[in-house]
Amino acid sequence: MVENKLAAARYSVQTPSGRIGYTEQGTGPAALFVHGVLLNGHLWRHQLEDLSDIRRCIAVDLLAHGDTEIAPDQDVSVTANAKMLQEFIDALNIDRVDLVGNDSGGGIAQIFAALYPERVRSLTLTDCDTHDNWPPEAFKPFLAMAAAGGLRGTLDAMLSDKSVYRSPQALGPAYEHPERVSNDSIETYLRPLVRSEQRTRDLERFLAAFDNRHTLAIEDRLKTLKAPTLIVWGTDDVYFDVKWSRWLADNIPGTRQLVELKGARIFFPEERWEEFNKQLRGHWQAAPQEVA
Repeated sequence: MVENKLAAARYSVQTPSGRIGYTEQGTGPAALFVHGVLLNGHLWRHQLEDLSDIRRCIAVDLLAHGDTEIAPDQDVSVTANAKMLQEFIDALNIDRVDLVGNDSGGGIAQIFAALYPERVRSLTLTDCDTHDNWPPEAFKPFLAMAAAGGLRGTLDAMLSDKSVYRSPQALGPAYEHPERVSNDSIETYLRPLVRSEQRTRDLERFLAAFDNRHTLAIEDRLKTLKAPTLIVWGTDDVYFDVKWSRWLADNIPGTRQLVELKGARIFFPEERWEEFNKQLRGHWQAAPQEVA
């Protein structure tokens, strides 16, 4: 059952937007996983491990995140990140992908799919920025803190005492069970953000660029997207109410299924990976199967 699985490995590739870090596992048609703010491709480790028997699973690190290296003047807006994804798959000689997005990565996935529909074999969106809900109300205090110059201190505090990361004042509300988030995962997510002053400044710029004009600008094209689309949403998300999943289902013509995970929160691809992977596997198996 698992004989075709290959161990996950880390790589990087040069693009016009910078040297992009990514993790890859498996063979077959390419699936591209896009994380959200403050995280990196580590979010998708369970998908890479479990689904690598049917897909070449690739988890990218966005601009200003993870192991991706960029110039100090590189545009890090969500639209710039969508354009980076196009450059990234070009650099890997990939024609089309099964695209999966979460959080701000789901907003970026919408922009990518709208701008480059011919590159999307299928689309899966989980709890994410949608329509004019960007940034979500519950995230605005974090943005205000960063704008006031407190980002580095906050990151340092979460790294020195991991319970701060898990607290209700920080990332705790993003998880059903924040107490189960390992110290190693917190290190993997946050340590790259403080590796240098520039990396922290890049994240500040990423946060400052949050603006729903990016999603509003592509809505006309999103409403013509025919790619088979799966929407999976946690019902207990303080950032992205379940109404946004229904908005997406109503506005993306290719939507095949809307699945609600009762009690799940935004980072359920990490916490409820078995349930989510079952949905992904079924979605992909129903979609076109050509190798990319």
